[in-house]
Amino acid sequence: MEKDNNEKLHTMRHSCSHIMAAAVKELYPQAKIAIGPAIENGFYYDFDIEGVTLTDESLKEIEKKMKHLIAQNLTFEKYVIPDVQAQIDEFKNQGEIYKAELLEEHKNDNPTLYLTKDKDGKVLFNDLCSGPHIESTKEIKAFKLLSVAGAYWRGNEKNKMLQRIYATAFLSKEELDEYINQIEEAKKRDHRKLGTQLDLFSVREEIGAGLVLWHPNLYTVREQIENYWRSEHRKRGYVIVQTPQLAKSKLWEISGHIDHYKENMFFIQKDEDSDEQFIVKPMNCPFHILIYQSQRHSYRDLPLRMAELGTVYRREKSGALGGLTRVQGFTQDDAHIFCTPEQLVDEINAIIDFVADTMAIFNMSFEVELSTRPESYVGELKNWELAEAGLKEAMDKRGMKYEINEGDGAFYGPKIDFKVKDAIGRTWQCATIQLDFNLPERFDIKYQDKDGVLKTPVMLHRVIFGSMERFHGILIEHYAGAFPAWLAPQQVALVPIADRHNEYMEGIYKKLREKGIRVIFDDDKSESMNYRIRDYLQNKKVPYVLIAGDKEISENTVAIRKRGVGQIGTMGIDEFIGKLECEINSKGKQEIK
Repeated sequence: MEKDNNEKLHTMRHSCSHIMAAAVKELYPQAKIAIGPAIENGFYYDFDIEGVTLTDESLKEIEKKMKHLIAQNLTFEKYVIPDVQAQIDEFKNQGEIYKAELLEEHKNDNPTLYLTKDKDGKVLFNDLCSGPHIESTKEIKAFKLLSVAGAYWRGNEKNKMLQRIYATAFLSKEELDEYINQIEEAKKRDHRKLGTQLDLFSVREEIGAGLVLWHPNLYTVREQIENYWRSEHRKRGYVIVQTPQLAKSKLWEISGHIDHYKENMFFIQKDEDSDEQFIVKPMNCPFHILIYQSQRHSYRDLPLRMAELGTVYRREKSGALGGLTRVQGFTQDDAHIFCTPEQLVDEINAIIDFVADTMAIFNMSFEVELSTRPESYVGELKNWELAEAGLKEAMDKRGMKYEINEGDGAFYGPKIDFKVKDAIGRTWQCATIQLDFNLPERFDIKYQDKDGVLKTPVMLHRVIFGSMERFHGILIEHYAGAFPAWLAPQQVALVPIADRHNEYMEGIYKKLREKGIRVIFDDDKSESMNYRIRDYLQNKKVPYVLIAGDKEISENTVAIRKRGVGQIGTMGIDEFIGKLECEINSKGKQEIK
């Protein structure tokens, strides 16, 4: 039923995009139509409108025109193009250069148009489209135009910049309202906005797009997560390694990256007189294979689980970069597991356990996809079939629900993708398990089996967080910048009521620092005490503020304010420290009440 609803929603959104394009053509006859697909949460259409810059007011006018068209109960009709060249010429005569270009590309694919007709059969709009569409516009119940953005034709910055209208549609008004509320909440949580407000990170033009400067506040958060990462990996039987930032191009020829990933790689020429070329690493896996290769292995050594917080660099189009979630330089919490075929399912299950245990710490659930062999792949088909079967077996044995994402595997192997759900219900791609029979063969790595025969190990690639940059961007939005006490850049702020209370607070400050608690001592009286408390709790998002005046000093206590709660009473500083340490060590499972 869910699959049927998803298909119905996708079809309705696609049809709604055609109505939007028809409305734009009526309002702006000079508009040239580009492409308008349905996407995960809605749809968009790209337009080339000479002399017009679309605004929020424009979107209101387009929405009004769409409602007028929808009310006419227009129908959608598939039309097989009888003479493709004649249709291309007609598009060119109409000035529809983008439609003509697309049709030229697909002229041998039995191309079709979809015609939008009124009740008298008059064609109001057509576009090159394979469908399917809804029967009529009476099925469009709830839609909303969201925003306008620039988009290069074909995503190529050498081409003309078009205007892209993003929109969404749902099967009911209630679902639309819920989604619009989610968008508004997402704007408040935007990690780029909070990154500036909370002094977390920056990206500077002098360095380059997609290259992140971690400020002390966010690096403190990262440090806690890295500490957890190292501790958990050692508990789970991994060894931790470190590898170089670049390597000779020969390494990437062996791995197959030169043939399948070249456009995403950064190349370095050693010097003018040398033909030797180096590549800044886009992946950690070849290095880990070389570490494996440095020693002889028997079946008793396996599984060998090798992990690295490895920084990699991948070329991205500048228009695709943004904040922490789309960057060119990032640190993967990477690991590669070398095992025997018999160990494979157990190892996959152990990784799934690791992902589940980790995401539970952040109160995140997840959905799972299995991505299968892409068109461009390396290795033998039989190995791909074995790899896909192995991943399915591991998930089926657990009774896991998962979707099949056909053709979206890596070039060297199929993969399981984990899409975590944040506090407002959005999904984000994070953890991945990729099964690889191919790189071990390309590098000719072996282990000696029980029968004395040298065999090729199976290799698993996996990340838990995905990348530190992207995961921290997700965390900022998940928590709306209000990190739990174990992660918070500053865990406690101390606010003495008057100057005479400073000495008492200084003693508390030292005690907290000695216990490793991240604390601010605020003796600036230029603002009122209530303003400073509110600023720490609401704006700077510090979990706890401790206040002391004459009464607290006489009783050797502190008054405690908790972020999002307010006053929670008074207690002795040693009692507070004990409870805060318990909250930190339990990663929020035992909060101070």
